[in-house]
Amino acid sequence: MNNGLLALLALIPIAAIFILMVGMRWPATRAMPLSFVLALILAFWVWDMPLNWIMAASLNGIVIAVKIILIVFGALALLFTLRESGAIAAINRGFSSVSPDRRVQAIIIAWLFGAFIEGSAGFGTPAALVAPLLLSLGFPALAAVMVALIVNSTPVSFGAVGTPTLIGVGASLNTPEILESLSASGLSYPDFIKQIGAWSATLHAIPGIFMPLIMLVMLTRYFGEKKSYKEGLAAWPYAIFAGFCFVIPYLAVAWLLGPEFPGLLGGLLGLLILIPATKAGFLVPKENWDFGPKSTWDKKWMGSISMDVQNHKNANMSVLYAWMPYVFIGILLVISRVQFLPINAWIKSIKYASPPLFGTNIITEFDPLYIPGIMPFMLIAILCIPMYKMSKSQVEVAWKEAVLRIKGPFIALVFAVPLVRIMMQSGNNPNDYGSMPIVMAQFMASTFQQAWPMVSAFVGALGAFMSGSNTVSNMLFSLFQYSIADSLDISRILVVSLQNIGGALGNMICVHNVIAACATVGLVGMEGALIKRNLIPMTVASLLVGIIALLLIFVFFPDLY
Repeated sequence: MNNGLLALLALIPIAAIFILMVGMRWPATRAMPLSFVLALILAFWVWDMPLNWIMAASLNGIVIAVKIILIVFGALALLFTLRESGAIAAINRGFSSVSPDRRVQAIIIAWLFGAFIEGSAGFGTPAALVAPLLLSLGFPALAAVMVALIVNSTPVSFGAVGTPTLIGVGASLNTPEILESLSASGLSYPDFIKQIGAWSATLHAIPGIFMPLIMLVMLTRYFGEKKSYKEGLAAWPYAIFAGFCFVIPYLAVAWLLGPEFPGLLGGLLGLLILIPATKAGFLVPKENWDFGPKSTWDKKWMGSISMDVQNHKNANMSVLYAWMPYVFIGILLVISRVQFLPINAWIKSIKYASPPLFGTNIITEFDPLYIPGIMPFMLIAILCIPMYKMSKSQVEVAWKEAVLRIKGPFIALVFAVPLVRIMMQSGNNPNDYGSMPIVMAQFMASTFQQAWPMVSAFVGALGAFMSGSNTVSNMLFSLFQYSIADSLDISRILVVSLQNIGGALGNMICVHNVIAACATVGLVGMEGALIKRNLIPMTVASLLVGIIALLLIFVFFPDLY
C-alpha cells in the first residue's frame, strides 16, 4: 500500500475527533469511544497489528489514563477543600486588591503562575490548577479553561524541570549515527541538546512576548459583553510587559544554564517583577474590564461547580495564609523534581513496573508519589484540614464533590489514551508499515520538502494533540525531524527545536489536557468548542515560528548544525 493512502487512512481517527467534537459538538465521552473503535479497526485490519500488541498498548493507555485522572481528582480535592475552608474567599479578596481587572488577573495567574507550575511539574498540572483558581475568582468556567490552555504553551518545552527537552529529545537522538555526525562537526552531545533547548526558547520568545495579549484578545472577544477584540488590545502595554517579564529570564536561563529551569525561573521571576509593578499601577489599564452580569452569560459558559464563597465564615483569613497551600505545592514540586536532590530518586524508586505485557516489549509503570495528583495535590489538601481547622462536614462536602466530578473525564480518557497508544504502537506489524503518526509525518515531509520548517512545528503539535504530552511527541518525532533536516541538509538543531516548540503549542488543543481541564471546572460537552477556538492561537504561533525558522535557516544561520 502506498504511503499516501496509508497516511489518509491513519488520519481517520484524528479526523473523527475533530468532526465529532469540533464540528458536531459531541462531548468527549461519546466521541472518544467511537474514535477508539476506528483506530482499533485500522490497527487490526489495515496495519495487521498483532492482537497481543493491541492489548498491551490498550492496557498501557488505561494505566496512563488513571494517572491523568488522579491529577484531576487531586486538583479538585484541593480546590473544594480550599473553598470549604474559606481560603478561596481570601484569595479572591487578595486579587481584588491587586487589581479587579479580569485581564490583569488572567495574566498573573494563567501566564506566570501557570508557567511556574509547568516548569515544576508539567504533564497537564498547570491547567488543572489554574482553571479552577480562575473559576473561583469569578471567571466563567469555559473562559477559565480557554485562557489556561492558551498560555500553557511557551513554558511547556521546559516543563517538569526540562523533561520534554532532556528526555523527550535527548533520549530519542542519542544514536551512534548522530553521535558520529556530531563528533565530526566538533559538537558534544550535551552541548547539542543544550543548543536545542536554547534555540527552542529563542524561537518561542517572539510568540511568547505576545502570548498574554493573544490570550486577552481571545478572552474579550468570546466572553466580553461587547464581544470585542479591542477590549483585549486596549491592555496591550501591560500584556507586552508581562510577556517580557517572563521571556527575558526564560531566554537567559535557557542559554546560560540549560533546559532544566527556563519555565520555572521565568514564571517565578516574572511574578516577582509583575505583581509589585501591578500594585504600583505600572502600565495597568486605566479602565477595569470585567465580564457582564452573570445573568447575561451564555449557559454554555457555565460549569457545574459552584464557587460561591463570598459569605464564608473564614473569608477574613489573611491572604498570605490562604496562599500557603499553593506555596507548599510549588516547593514540593521543585524539590521532588530536581534531580540533584535525593528526594527525586527516592520518590521515583517507589513504583510498580510490570513485566512485558502480553509478550511484547511494552511495560507499564505506576509511580504513585511522582503523580502530582497524589503528591502534592492530595497531600496538601489533607494537610489543609488541620491547618484551617476544618470540620468533618466541610471535609466530607469537599471530597465527595471531587469524587462525583471525575466520572465523565474518566470515561473519555479511558478511551482517548489507549487510542493514542494503539496508533503509536501500530508500527509493530508484519507489513513493515510505519506507525500511524510516522506515516502521516512522512507524507507531510514528502509534500513540503524545502519548505519543511514551515510545517515542522505542526508535526510536533500533532504529536501533542494525540498523546497529550510534549515529551511523548518529542520521543515520537524528534528522530524523524532530525532525519528530514539531515536529508535536506538544513540545520538539524533548528528543525528539532521546531518539533520541541510544536509539541508545546499543541498543548492548547491536546485532547487529554482539554478533557482534564474541563473536568476541574465542571464543564461537560464543550471540549470541541475549546479545541476549535484554541486552534486559532496555536496556528498563528506555529506559522510565526515557522517563518522565523526559515529566515534563521536560510538567511542568518545557514551553517548552524
